[in-house]
Amino acid sequence: MIVAFSVTPLGVGEEVGEYVADAVRVVRESGLANRTDAMFTTVEGEWDEVMDVVKRAVEAVEARSPRVSFILKADIRPGVTDGITSKVETVERHLAEG
Repeated sequence: MIVAFSVTPLGVGEEVGEYVADAVRVVRESGLANRTDAMFTTVEGEWDEVMDVVKRAVEAVEARSPRVSFILKADIRPGVTDGITSKVETVERHLAEG
């Protein structure tokens, strides 16, 4: 499964990068395939391991923030691996073809 999620601390001011970094650090240390962009962190793996990482990432922000906003989107497709890369490669291939 692939999960894209965003976790945002509330009540800590406008600069939230250091709090978001706490969540991203949890994801990167998990060993699961992942990517972070300006809006979401995407992580790929089996259901239980992905959800555990997401939970721990949210908890990392929650530990330093009085309130947390959290968004999650999942692509559950059994038997597919490396979707985090292959889905982007498919779009890029179509773009290159014109």
